[in-house]
Amino acid sequence: MLTNKRTHHCNELSHINVEEKVHLIGWVHRRRDHGGLIFIDLRDRNGLTQLLFDPEKAKNAHNLAGNLRSEWVIQVEGKVVPRAEGMINPNLQTGKIEIEVFDLEIISQAKTPPFSICDQEINISEDLRLKYRYLDIRRGEIAANLRLRHQAMMVIRKYLDSLSFHEISTPILGRSTPEGARDYLVPSRVYPGNFYALPQSPQIFKQLLMISGMERYFQIAPCFRDEDLRSDRQPEFTQIDIEMSFGDTEDIIDITEALMIALFKECLGINIGNQFPRLTHAKCMESYGSDRPDLRFAMPLIRIDHIALKSEFSVFLNELKTGGCVKCLCVKGGADISRKEIDAYTAFVSEFGLKGLGWMKMQEDKLHSSITKFFSEDLLTQLASHTNAENGDLLLFAASSESLVNKSLDHLRRRLAKNRNLIDPNVYKFLWVTDFPLFEMDAENGRIKSVHHPFTHPHPEDIHLLEKDPLKVRSDAYDIVLNGYELGGGSKRIHNPEMQQEIFKVLKISPEDVKNKFDFFVEALKYGTPPHLGIAMGLDRVIMLLAKTDNIRDVIAFPKTQKASDLMMQSPSSVSDEQLNELKLQTESKEIYWL
Repeated sequence: MLTNKRTHHCNELSHINVEEKVHLIGWVHRRRDHGGLIFIDLRDRNGLTQLLFDPEKAKNAHNLAGNLRSEWVIQVEGKVVPRAEGMINPNLQTGKIEIEVFDLEIISQAKTPPFSICDQEINISEDLRLKYRYLDIRRGEIAANLRLRHQAMMVIRKYLDSLSFHEISTPILGRSTPEGARDYLVPSRVYPGNFYALPQSPQIFKQLLMISGMERYFQIAPCFRDEDLRSDRQPEFTQIDIEMSFGDTEDIIDITEALMIALFKECLGINIGNQFPRLTHAKCMESYGSDRPDLRFAMPLIRIDHIALKSEFSVFLNELKTGGCVKCLCVKGGADISRKEIDAYTAFVSEFGLKGLGWMKMQEDKLHSSITKFFSEDLLTQLASHTNAENGDLLLFAASSESLVNKSLDHLRRRLAKNRNLIDPNVYKFLWVTDFPLFEMDAENGRIKSVHHPFTHPHPEDIHLLEKDPLKVRSDAYDIVLNGYELGGGSKRIHNPEMQQEIFKVLKISPEDVKNKFDFFVEALKYGTPPHLGIAMGLDRVIMLLAKTDNIRDVIAFPKTQKASDLMMQSPSSVSDEQLNELKLQTESKEIYWL
């Protein structure tokens, strides 16, 4: 049995180590038998090293190597030798050397894996990869993302520590409070019929830490939200949480921008500069139909209500009469888009509720379409000028309610950019979105609700509108956006108890509900609360963009599926009647059928 510990990792050795005696441990990546000589690619988390088994120099090791199979764990002792002429692999960090093995120990054997570990080109279903996630990590891509994640977390901690922020852990088991999504609830055995809630964010705790006088807090915090999932969302996620007292919005923005600059510099070696433009929420919605626009390409939404009103096109006129709007996209060079493709785009926007798309093409200095007959020559000239349409461009029109037009054209804008290769994957465009509405109308119950959370401070200029016109009140809030993804958001918090009560009143949260849900927090506000503000950013989403993937599951060690299930552990799962009895709970059904 080999007893010496590993002397090197599998990507460390080079020609300068020739003639050195080494001990390596790892997995059998590939095995090749060349009529006597056996070659093994040995893999550990750092890379590959080629092993050579020569029957003339180490017969016992050679005989044992004949039994090796993919993913067996082995330990070898050998000598570093240069590869034979013509056998150098320039694509491998250790490609100039190999290990002439004279002793081999098989540490553990492996079943045949359900998919190839060494072949990166094969197409494997994501469900199979998630079921055998521990094997998928071995393939390398996920492991590289996890190393990137570790590196980013270290950069974050080092940077915030340099600014005197203290990392403080907050509870996982807490109280259910309204924060925008459904809570994950945990029943209490000690207090039957009562539940803990897993944190959607540490929002209340970090504000309590400011009341506690900690002044500067951060945490890389686990969070949980029971909401509908998508490729960039998980039910359990990690948040970069930052809170500070005695600062203003510019302070937290400066800190966040410098953190992003440090992350890209340290993790990718990229200098993203210090250009972080700002747009108000209203301007974003008007020009892009979204509060998280992708600025890597142009093509803004252009309102043409004033031109459409003078036309005779009934589709536009009817929508304008009922309070709707008409907007368009100018697709530069889009005149080459065929009628069949336009029909496909029309079908695409219909998925969001839009009834149709109008279109015109600019050719020979004139707009051409079946609907131009409803516009005078003067109106067409105005339209071309207003949209900056040039020869070879395509105009696409949407007419409906403003929210539906914005939503449809936002998705269409992104689809067009992707299809027409307008997006440079190596470009990073940040944006701050400011002046969000403080409240919005809940379509389900017709009540006013907070856009972010009920502790967000109203914009100082709009406080006088709280009673008479609350939906016009802006918040002192801000989001940071990158390449069409919301990285995170924050706000100035309410530190005045009277102001907090006024917000609860607008939200029609009764004194009884305030007492039941926020009594401890409202009480804390009465003991000298400093002005404070903060921001929270999704770590998983940041790493997803650093890793240049559009699937958040690629940067999480053991993620859930888009239906919030764990295929590896087969969870959620039923529990025993004994466990339910201890919790004083009954269930209508306990069956989940796993394929």
